[in-house]
Amino acid sequence: MNASNFVLFCKRLRTRAYTSLLKNGFGSFGESSIVEPSLRFNRLKSIEVGSNVFIGSNCWLNVEKRNELFGAILVGDNVSISGYTTISAVRSVIINPDVLIARYCYIADHAHQFLDKSTAIKNQGLNKIDKVQIKEGAWIGQSVVVCPGVTIGKNSVIGANSVVTKNIPDYSVAAGAPARVLRTI
Repeated sequence: MNASNFVLFCKRLRTRAYTSLLKNGFGSFGESSIVEPSLRFNRLKSIEVGSNVFIGSNCWLNVEKRNELFGAILVGDNVSISGYTTISAVRSVIINPDVLIARYCYIADHAHQFLDKSTAIKNQGLNKIDKVQIKEGAWIGQSVVVCPGVTIGKNSVIGANSVVTKNIPDYSVAAGAPARVLRTI
């Protein structure tokens, strides 16, 4: 075994060990799913991961608790979430099967309040809490932001660096800030 193969072997072994350590902490964790180190998370029991899911390195899965309301993150089968992606839920973020999410994406079902000039924004609480859903087969390009209350349609494509503030219909290609539908597939 040459040096590069040995490094690859060690990386895969480390990923398998890391996944084995975490998988029982999830609400559910499907067969053949993989979590690359290092995952940042809280309330892991409120996160369900389907089968054959890939979660890349340095992702953050954040489930908030607000006023006795627990959020939930549901990831369907055959989903691929590339590294450095943040998914944050106060109510729910649902990622249906066969979705592809590129690196550096931010998906949240809430926003931060910022009305009080005398209080730091981080201390003002959250607002605009509304479910997010990404339907089956969608592709979310690199550095996309998905805002609260948005549904991204089946087999839709969201172009890189887009900010999705409104629903995107099934079989659409959308891009921009804010994202708008450019064409139908």
